[in-house]
Amino acid sequence: MPKEKVTPVRRQYLDIKKQYPNSIIFFRLGDFYETFDKDAQIVSRVLDIVLTSRNIGKGTRIPMAGIPHHAAENYLSRLIEQGYHVAICEQVSDVPVDGLMPRKVVRVITPGTIVESSLLPGDGNNYLASIVFDDQRAGIAYVDITTGEFAATEIQEKHIQDFVRSELLRLNPAETLFPENQPWEEEGFLTHFTSFPAWQFEEERCVDVLLNQFQVSTLDGYGIRGFPFAVRAAGAILQYLEQTQPDSLRLLTGLSMYNLREFMTLDAATRRNLELTETIRSGSAEGSLLGILDHSITPMGKRLIRQWVSKPLLDVERIRKRLEGVTVFFADGMLRAEIRESLKNLQDLERLSNRVAGGTARPRDLVGIRETLQQLPAIRGLFPRKFGKKEYLGELFKSFSLCTDVLDLIASSIDEDPPSILGKIGIIKPGYSEELDNYLSSTKEARDWIANLEVVERKNTGIETLKVRHNKVFGYYIEVTKAKTDFVPEHYIRKQTLVNAERYITPELKEYETKVFNAEDQIKEIERRLFYEICDRLALQIDRLVTTARIMAHIDVLSSLAETAANHGYVCPEVVEEDVLEITNGRHPVVEQTLKGTRFVPNDTIFEPSERIRILTGPNMSGKSTFLRQVALIVLLAQMGSYVPAESAKIGMVDRIFTRIGAQDEIHAGQSTFMVEMVETANILNHATTRSLLILDEIGRGTSTYDGVSIAWSVVEYIHNHPEKRAKTLFATHYHELTELPELLPGIRNYKVSVSETEGKVVFLYKIAAGGADKSYGIHVAQIAGMPPTVVLRAEEIMQLLEDSSGKAVTMDPEMPKQMALFPSTNPLLKELDNLDINELSPLEALNLLFSWKKKYLDLSRQEPENED
Repeated sequence: MPKEKVTPVRRQYLDIKKQYPNSIIFFRLGDFYETFDKDAQIVSRVLDIVLTSRNIGKGTRIPMAGIPHHAAENYLSRLIEQGYHVAICEQVSDVPVDGLMPRKVVRVITPGTIVESSLLPGDGNNYLASIVFDDQRAGIAYVDITTGEFAATEIQEKHIQDFVRSELLRLNPAETLFPENQPWEEEGFLTHFTSFPAWQFEEERCVDVLLNQFQVSTLDGYGIRGFPFAVRAAGAILQYLEQTQPDSLRLLTGLSMYNLREFMTLDAATRRNLELTETIRSGSAEGSLLGILDHSITPMGKRLIRQWVSKPLLDVERIRKRLEGVTVFFADGMLRAEIRESLKNLQDLERLSNRVAGGTARPRDLVGIRETLQQLPAIRGLFPRKFGKKEYLGELFKSFSLCTDVLDLIASSIDEDPPSILGKIGIIKPGYSEELDNYLSSTKEARDWIANLEVVERKNTGIETLKVRHNKVFGYYIEVTKAKTDFVPEHYIRKQTLVNAERYITPELKEYETKVFNAEDQIKEIERRLFYEICDRLALQIDRLVTTARIMAHIDVLSSLAETAANHGYVCPEVVEEDVLEITNGRHPVVEQTLKGTRFVPNDTIFEPSERIRILTGPNMSGKSTFLRQVALIVLLAQMGSYVPAESAKIGMVDRIFTRIGAQDEIHAGQSTFMVEMVETANILNHATTRSLLILDEIGRGTSTYDGVSIAWSVVEYIHNHPEKRAKTLFATHYHELTELPELLPGIRNYKVSVSETEGKVVFLYKIAAGGADKSYGIHVAQIAGMPPTVVLRAEEIMQLLEDSSGKAVTMDPEMPKQMALFPSTNPLLKELDNLDINELSPLEALNLLFSWKKKYLDLSRQEPENED
């Protein structure tokens, strides 16, 4: 549209939109954020608000949709959840320039750059991630700008996208950047993907960005040198933040390099099947492993325990340190109770501190820091002054600081109950600033005069209903009802007429009002300046504050795990480097808590030195899948540093847990149940090692019986015989043919779920015992599931027919004429062969017999069937 056809405000908007073409512009006009054109159509549709239009000159109208600025967060959250980016364009001055209020974008809000506490997940991190990869290498970086966490890794593996996918699932970032020339197309993935110009991933540029960010001449001190893909991913994140949330860069004072080999990699299927942080059915934490373990109290602790569940360790010494910390709280119930009571008073010190450093803090945030720091001496006093140098808590408390100087600063400067936002008087405590106190003192007379005016004027005029009021339009005024206007003094000046009242001012009231207003403006400005000065001083101590916050998070998580262990009867596992797996009376941590009035039946899992694979057979609903999952969860719990639900446990380090459980169609991805099963199984066979734990349930059931048995048999053989696989495997199946494998392969053992069957009644005992099951009891399961009785009875008849059809004549019940025979009678030729003694036949007799059979049975088979009347 030509420039002469649009208004100046329209031109200003178009210039800004040109700079942020991929964001919805929230354009500030008065008390509203307005959106225009396609942005308005999106906002109207997503937020379900009215789409209007605006005249921009010469009769041309454009779509328009607006929201009140004071309610922006509610609307923003819904747009961000849908993956949209929103650029906040504010009016940056009250002085017009060429008749137009100056405006600019002050920040761009994206899913990974949220700082508003009301939009953030309180119990999880809000990560912004970045990925860049080729066929065999990948770089991943992630940052949480609300906590200052910034880390990167580089991976070099075959099937590189599988490893990238697994790491993104662990991180669960709110947003992930990728180069625009290297798209990551993943339907239904957890994160929002954002393409970013490829040139901003170039290595040399990213090195310069990182050096400039940390103000160093080399990256050697960050361990990232020599890892070009990690450099590219980390550098791209910094550039993205520079464009969207530049103030957050002040929080990022360091970069941590990590290695995926430091912790257990868990693929998507395993995370889903084990329901680590959310359930398959509802998607909520309740009913998941995290839901059982998480008794943490602080927001920092809730984020940390989620991280621990998502990345079990691969370092025996680190695991033992964590277990040692849990044991301190487990063994001392009084200490545990006291520390948990003390933690209730802590606020989110980690995020509050980073809000200060990022320049987004509000007065109440500083109050939250003050109230938290006031609790630290009591918390520290609960622990002995000296720990052993190698004790886990001793290592934690070496970096612990009470931050008394920070507390003193906030306590002396910030009012006990300040307003929630800047721009209102009452933030700074009296006595902190002489300049501010002088202004407050100078206005005291004027404030007192106005405060007493109503009483004085009622007495002078005799009007008992007279009121002194204030609003933004008229300032202070005197209001008198219409019935009393005859008593109004002559020096009153009428200002406004209402239906039932008149409003007046006096020269003296205006004089004092001017004193108050001028002083208030000065006071607000002084308080704003002092507040930012205080924040700048606090920002210098952010490292200490954040370190202390993270120590409190560790204390919270350790005591939470101890609380879980004490409440549910867990024991401390022995974690060793040796290749062992010995669990005595293990229990499923989640299922045992969901059973109401029913005792959970524990089971042993003790692998012999030569044992690699267990074939587990038994009926449906007898507890096979629960048993499989409980073994995996006990191993995972041990390696995350938690007590476990068992009588005893000795866990040899497991590098990865793989699961193939359940049938989940992925029709949206063009994959059937069987295809998903085969893809997941292939992934397991490609990546498993001798130190992995494989949980395989019903491999091959999605196809025909012969295909299924063949595939299952072959998979077991491959795991057993491959010199680089031979992982400890629990293989549940209904294919009883697989129970023959232990006779052929020495590392395989048969186990079954015990069943009691007396007087026609079947009772599942949920107990795992040596040996193979000989029946599946599927019809019994159908019966208790509520199948119609006629279906159950017919199924029993058909099963009997199947069992009797191995070489015997099969006939249908004549009393059931409506049922079609499923199987034909045995061929009469087979009967003759069965009765024939070939040892008594001469060669000539055999040839004659063959000739007669051919004539008799071949001709018979060619005859047309007779029609029945």
